[in-house]
Amino acid sequence: MQQSLRQQQIMALARSAERVLVDELVATFEVTPQTIRKDLNELCEAGLLARVHGGALLPSGVSNVGYEQRRNMASEEKRLIGQLCATQIPNNSSLFINIGTTTEAVAQALLGHQNLMIITNNLNVANILIQNSSFEVIIAGGVVRHTDRGVIGEATADFVKQFKLDYAVIGASALDEEGALLDFDYREVRVTQAILSNARERFLVTDKSKLERTAPVRVGHVSQLTGLFIDSLVRPKLAQVCAQHGVQVYKLS
Repeated sequence: MQQSLRQQQIMALARSAERVLVDELVATFEVTPQTIRKDLNELCEAGLLARVHGGALLPSGVSNVGYEQRRNMASEEKRLIGQLCATQIPNNSSLFINIGTTTEAVAQALLGHQNLMIITNNLNVANILIQNSSFEVIIAGGVVRHTDRGVIGEATADFVKQFKLDYAVIGASALDEEGALLDFDYREVRVTQAILSNARERFLVTDKSKLERTAPVRVGHVSQLTGLFIDSLVRPKLAQVCAQHGVQVYKLS
């Protein structure tokens, strides 16, 4: 496509930050939201960006968006999703929590609980939960990934397999309309698969931007879940898949 000057500038901003937001672009270029959305749609149709709620990302089929960018994206939605998930986890229970910025929001929301036993491969989650002295926090051993302080690898998966807990709270990098849970790092995926296999109730927490993304490694399928926690389920086909497999969907709206 032949890009306008503004579209070229939008692409430069996207390459710098790995994502652009409609509201920020409106303020930067002093044009209407409709104009920016048209620009983004054209760039997405050309395969240069991938549309997500509120903006667009660089296409991320083989590598994830940086941790700080992910943490700042849909932060309010993640906070509310975390609170919603926490209401379904009772005191005096045991749970796995894996890597992800939304699972970290769940950890924050759990701080008001009592007497939880948590096994996690996420050092950020451990740092949050250790604030509650009634919690027993266990960190799964393995290789620490520098980018997001996640613990991954075969040793981590083997550690997880020693337990059978009440709940699993997991995140995923992408969720397609056919119900496939997808991620980027096969070493992380092996750990998540072990978590799913060793929990009685299995919760996926994600915001709807993950419905617009893709990733190369299959984690599993929504049929393995007990519950899906999401701000808005905007894919009717995915909603049908969840209903077909008896997966309870908890939505903010």
